[in-house]
Amino acid sequence: MSSCSSCSSSDSVCCFSPPVSSLSQLFSRLDSAAEFMMVHRDFHAAFDTCSRGLECLASTDSEDNRWGELKAAFCIIGVQALAELNQWGDVFSWVLQQYEHLENIPAKIIQMCILLHSKVGKPAVMQEATRVWLHSSSCKAPGFRTVAELYLLHVLVPLEHLEEARELISGELGLAVFTDDQRQTALDVVEEKALQKEESSLNPAVTPDSESAGHASPQGAIIQKLQAMLRFLYRKCLMAGCGSFAVQRVFLAAVLLYMLLLKMDSAHPSSFMWISKLLELIKQMWRAMFAPYYQAVT
Repeated sequence: MSSCSSCSSSDSVCCFSPPVSSLSQLFSRLDSAAEFMMVHRDFHAAFDTCSRGLECLASTDSEDNRWGELKAAFCIIGVQALAELNQWGDVFSWVLQQYEHLENIPAKIIQMCILLHSKVGKPAVMQEATRVWLHSSSCKAPGFRTVAELYLLHVLVPLEHLEEARELISGELGLAVFTDDQRQTALDVVEEKALQKEESSLNPAVTPDSESAGHASPQGAIIQKLQAMLRFLYRKCLMAGCGSFAVQRVFLAAVLLYMLLLKMDSAHPSSFMWISKLLELIKQMWRAMFAPYYQAVT
């Protein structure tokens, strides 16, 4: 067995010992990395321990499946350590350095990289790499379908690459890994995103002016939330029946509670619009509860 030059004298046993002893030493090193990561929160030490373990693994030629599992475990802890150190930009390049070829990276590590970059709002980093991985790996490999799902939901849909998403679902790859129900669900997600994109292009909900207005007047956000809550309670009242005094009391109590919590000054000009809208909603509720059925608002 060849040696790894970067191991210190205390670590040399992992490189010169027989395979069984070396395997035991590597598992001990993995435990140490996990302890640095989870217990001591020493992310630098955790990453360094993983790097040394990977160097020792790289110096061996063993075909034992346990070596592959160890390598993946070291990489997973190393990726977590880099993430905690806010070194997101180095994550995938470091993983690729360990496996040399993209198709050699295990599915669970690809999944982890997709989720990590999605979390920091950088899904585009994994787009090309995941596309290549999907087309160069066997669709029967463990975790392949999960990679395809994450690629669809956390990369293509957020980036609004909807044509590629449809092709992934309905193409040869999608037919091979997804069931009919899964493909239909995925298509529904894509079409919903397409509808949102179309609506936002026709009626942009957020503009720079509206953002500045929202920051200048937080009362508008409160009004919108209150209106949504009142309409929700109003619909519940209609569904529960107009003759229920318990429902009426709950609704009126909710209205009074919001008025008390907001502590609106009725004499202040900023309150006029809010009060008028609230009164209109209360009138609708009142007509629905107490007016004859032919006058009730539906």
